[in-house]
Amino acid sequence: MDLKKILRQVKDNETDLEVAESQIRSMGYVQISDIAKLDTFRKFRTGTLEAILAEGKEAEDMVEIVKAQVDATGRALITRLDENKANALKRSFGNYNIEWSKHSRTAVVHNGTPVPETGGRLVIISAGTADITVAEEARMTASEMGCETLPIYDVGVAGFHRLISKLQDIEEYRPDAIVVAAGREGTLPTVVSSLVDAPVIGLPVSIGYGAGAKGEAALLSMLQSCSVLSVVNIDAGFVAGAFAARIANKVAEARNSNNEEGC
Repeated sequence: MDLKKILRQVKDNETDLEVAESQIRSMGYVQISDIAKLDTFRKFRTGTLEAILAEGKEAEDMVEIVKAQVDATGRALITRLDENKANALKRSFGNYNIEWSKHSRTAVVHNGTPVPETGGRLVIISAGTADITVAEEARMTASEMGCETLPIYDVGVAGFHRLISKLQDIEEYRPDAIVVAAGREGTLPTVVSSLVDAPVIGLPVSIGYGAGAKGEAALLSMLQSCSVLSVVNIDAGFVAGAFAARIANKVAEARNSNNEEGC
């Protein structure tokens, strides 16, 4: 239930104050037996949706949480989802729409409720093909937050000409923010930030071996960047996508407001 819709119903005398109060209070969180307190109102309170982390959860608990989320909001985003748990979703939600990406280990379950488009625009870049898994988690998260996304994958600095050939596409797209996923030495976010006029979020990926393995070299490289960018934790695709989407949605809100004033 949308808060604005509830308030509009009160204003139009379509519901009374007691019912509206009950609906608003239920927006705080949904208690799911003794395993979870689902924060169904987070999107309206903070601008960031509640995602369900499948990792570390029993499949049956995950399914119960997903059901509560879909019942409350119409949609559920599930991250870090292995194939066994993805199959559990398919068995349990046969009558629902399920979008499952094996690449990103991310899924969306919904009852037909569309994502409201915000007008926010993001570019999601990966340095290598091995970084696409985390980049796709960021992309799907941003899409669930209403953003349009342009993926540009496998354009790392080992073949710098690949990125250069895509710069015109990025400029013409005019993104409000850019997520750059990179493993190994993690150079690409610094390079992108030095070439484009949009906030860049560096997303270090746990690809690499030897000294500085498991994403540590990429993380430290991004933190030491001499071009201005923000950095999230290693493999934190959801965080990168959500943070970029919040930036893009705020920019889109201001852009839409200016367009309305200009009419």
